[in-house]
Amino acid sequence: SMHSVCVVLLFTRGVLGQSSSALNEQWEEWKVKYQKVYNNQSESLYRREVWEKNLQLVLRHNQEASAGRHTFTMGLNHLADMTAEEVNEKLNGFKMEDPNHFRNWTSKQVSDASIPSSVDWRQKGMVSPVQNQGFCGSCWAFSAVGALEGQMKKKTGSLVPLSPQNLVDCSTNDGNHGCRGGYISKAFTYIIRNGGIDSAHFYPYEYRQGKCRYSSKGKAGYCSGFKVLPRGDEKTLQQAVGTVGPVAAAINAMLPSFHHYRGGLYNAPGCNPRLINHAVLIVGYGTDRGEDFWLVKNSWGTAWGEAGYLRLARNKNNLCGLYTVMIV
Repeated sequence: SMHSVCVVLLFTRGVLGQSSSALNEQWEEWKVKYQKVYNNQSESLYRREVWEKNLQLVLRHNQEASAGRHTFTMGLNHLADMTAEEVNEKLNGFKMEDPNHFRNWTSKQVSDASIPSSVDWRQKGMVSPVQNQGFCGSCWAFSAVGALEGQMKKKTGSLVPLSPQNLVDCSTNDGNHGCRGGYISKAFTYIIRNGGIDSAHFYPYEYRQGKCRYSSKGKAGYCSGFKVLPRGDEKTLQQAVGTVGPVAAAINAMLPSFHHYRGGLYNAPGCNPRLINHAVLIVGYGTDRGEDFWLVKNSWGTAWGEAGYLRLARNKNNLCGLYTVMIV
């Protein structure tokens, strides 16, 4: 029939002119690299279809980037067989706080001269290695422990990775929902109420919510208070990151260009600052070839972005939102 001929012709052309055998090979290599195993043939076919759509998106974007139309590139990471809806549902679990509940951090009049023009807290040993939250909406917990790790390092002189699992399992009474999402502020509320948080070594991460097993024997961090920065004020944020340390933040991570971000300065025109769904850690800022950026630590493993990090365009009218909570 005419219909099946059309389908065959379309399929053998493959993605942006790649032959189907080269495509098959790339698919097999990608599955091996990210240890993908599917339950049955129909799941495998569906995932392949989603993967091809994402590959098409990536290739088209990168062609445009090499023509100078974008400041960042995209790539096929471990999320390439998932739709944007799935990524947002499974990985992006940040819940928006009610700003009226907090003492806002008002910038003490610090002269601009005393705010460094660039900072990278990784170089001061205040940032633990990048983790992978897996298919659990626990980004809020990774973001919160990241901010506290930096402050504990400042206080004690040693960097001890803290336990996101402790927060996932134990802070439900404070209003968090484990793998179904949570609030950075309520993570800190729990740590304050509980009198501490365990180390990641003592209370390891499990990719799902379990029953609370906090023990003061494993306690490696504590917190006496936190502040919420005024929203959309990048100057104050620069002052906080520049002088206090890594700051827990949340951004709009809804776009496929974010899910498949590979490197460069992320500046997606459609990144609405009012739609915020993912918690991260701002570990510094700087300027690259005249363009300002925030240095952002994600919790999607090192295969994502620049070894697990994102450089987000800065001073672009609060691109992607950057809602921030800070410990003091």
